[in-house]
Amino acid sequence: MKDSEAGKMIVVVEDDPDIARIIEQSLKDFSFRTAWCRSGGDLLRRLRSLGPDLCIIDLGLPDMDGIEAMQKVRAESACGILILTGRAHVSDRVMGLEMGADDYMLKPFEPRELVARVRSILRRREGTAAPQAKQVAEFAGWRFNLGNNSLHGPGGEEHGLSTSEAELLKVFVKNPNRILQREQLMGSRDLSPTDRAIDVRVSRLRRKLEADPERAALIKTVYGAGYLFMTTVNWLE
Repeated sequence: MKDSEAGKMIVVVEDDPDIARIIEQSLKDFSFRTAWCRSGGDLLRRLRSLGPDLCIIDLGLPDMDGIEAMQKVRAESACGILILTGRAHVSDRVMGLEMGADDYMLKPFEPRELVARVRSILRRREGTAAPQAKQVAEFAGWRFNLGNNSLHGPGGEEHGLSTSEAELLKVFVKNPNRILQREQLMGSRDLSPTDRAIDVRVSRLRRKLEADPERAALIKTVYGAGYLFMTTVNWLE
């Protein structure tokens, strides 16, 4: 195990104590720290205090569907997520991945393979994290400076952004090619999931970035899921 992986916190969300024990012991053998949550509610109550680097979430939780628990974690944390499921339906696994899971495993599983999946997710996430020292995002010919909220088009012209538009664009450039739920894009605790303000904000940003806002190429709507910033983002000094 690499030094960077040792001591990472992995939260196991599983109602079966025997399965949870096997997972925890396997992870501890590879120097991971672990915590066990019996339910989705238990996880959500302890999420901030635990500060997980990755959550292993069983889809068959006693108090809520694992997909729902995963969505709520995604709205509050940038941790990795590995789905654990005994469900045979491919649609469940696909939905989990579309909603933000990094990977999945079927029960019954080989403990060492599960650990390998966990390590792989952590390595991928570390490798794709935007460097903190770099504040300029370049995408599709555009340049966006996160430090002063300045946006320049492909021709070098500057485009003004409101504070709310800039905050929305920051979330997009930090999470390219990943479906983001409306809750993740709100950036304000006084908005409810049914508030349409975020959709208006997305529409305004599209009008500035898209050649044809009605046929968006950068900010895609994923019906029933959220929005997708479909482009490659390069980070500049």
